[in-house]
Amino acid sequence: MNNKLRSEYDFAQMEGGVRGKYVERYRTQTNLVRLDPDVAQAFPNDEAVNNALRLLIEIAQCQQPNSTVQQIE
Repeated sequence: MNNKLRSEYDFAQMEGGVRGKYVERYRTQTNLVRLDPDVAQAFPNDEAVNNALRLLIEIAQCQQPNSTVQQIE
């Protein structure tokens, strides 16, 4: 396989290109997360990840800290 670009892709003749022009917009409007391979095996797609995280959030919100201690008299 040849890794050379086609002749019509002559970047030397292109003008006005700015490297990283949209990088800040990209960073503020995306939330990419890289999963470890063992975790990724458990989730076939983004919907499965979102469902699992929503369930985890729901469980965490149901947990109430034991802030009141009953005293034995």
